Amino acid sequence: MPVFENTGIATRRICQPTDWYQRSHTLAESSAAYIEAATTLCARAARSVIERAGLEPDAIDRIIYINTTGLATPSIDARLTNILDLRKDVRRTPIWGLGCAGGVAGLSHAYDHLVGHPRERVLLVAAEMCTLTLLRDDPSPSNLVATALFADGAAVALLCGDEVDHDGYPLLASRSTLYPDSLDVMGWNVMSHGLQVVFDRSIPQIVQRHAKPELDAFLAAQGLEQDAIDEFLYHPGGPRVLGAYADAYGLDPDRFGWSSATLREFGNMSSVTVLYVLERYMAAHPPGRGGHAVVSALGPGFASESLLMRL
Repeated sequence: MPVFENTGIATRRICQPTDWYQRSHTLAESSAAYIEAATTLCARAARSVIERAGLEPDAIDRIIYINTTGLATPSIDARLTNILDLRKDVRRTPIWGLGCAGGVAGLSHAYDHLVGHPRERVLLVAAEMCTLTLLRDDPSPSNLVATALFADGAAVALLCGDEVDHDGYPLLASRSTLYPDSLDVMGWNVMSHGLQVVFDRSIPQIVQRHAKPELDAFLAAQGLEQDAIDEFLYHPGGPRVLGAYADAYGLDPDRFGWSSATLREFGNMSSVTVLYVLERYMAAHPPGRGGHAVVSALGPGFASESLLMRL
């Protein structure tokens, strides 16, 4: 179908065998599949991050869990606390419902916590199994576009306070903006048999209208202008959204190359995707390069989440 061709996505990961998607499933079945996949993938990613940092699990003081595509109570962070053997007094913050903006919002929550607790470490965990939300009996354009764009994935990031000895990229500021009267732009309709996607075609137009004033306001509060930003590490909602950002900022689309490359290789994994963008950048450029990056994403609300990072 042309809608798949137009995404520019070459490869995606899915959490179930392909024949699983040939049948309709109840919300209970999809939720069980989410719990299994998210727990397995997040545990694997978290162990890798903790080991690479040369830490033991008891060094983690808080775990923040981000998702919008699955339902679980106890939440996945409780399951991970047991599996990873984190401290029994580790503080847990599960956050549900921020959609594609969740990865940046999670980083911002971790940053805000560490400003007040500079001797602590936070494990940010995000897992989205977007393909489990496929409704086979929904012929709406939103369902088709979402099916063409979205994929499954998990990511874990370690953030440390200023009084913890570590090498990393300093976070300098965060900003969250809720656009009024835009509740119907993006989200879910909760149906008896699953989650029905809400995905308005006007999102690129919203970006073209609001992105530049939003960026200018964020940077002005830090005494900066757009020319001071070396990297735009954005959630790649889709090719049209990245193109709208480039138009709004007056930039060559190649300035969003980290985002477009991630979209092409992995698809849109909702909140997880921006963490993949960061990983791709971090693998190529160790800390200390100098300059600034903006990390940003849009999500249900309709809302914008942004971070300022020193490179």
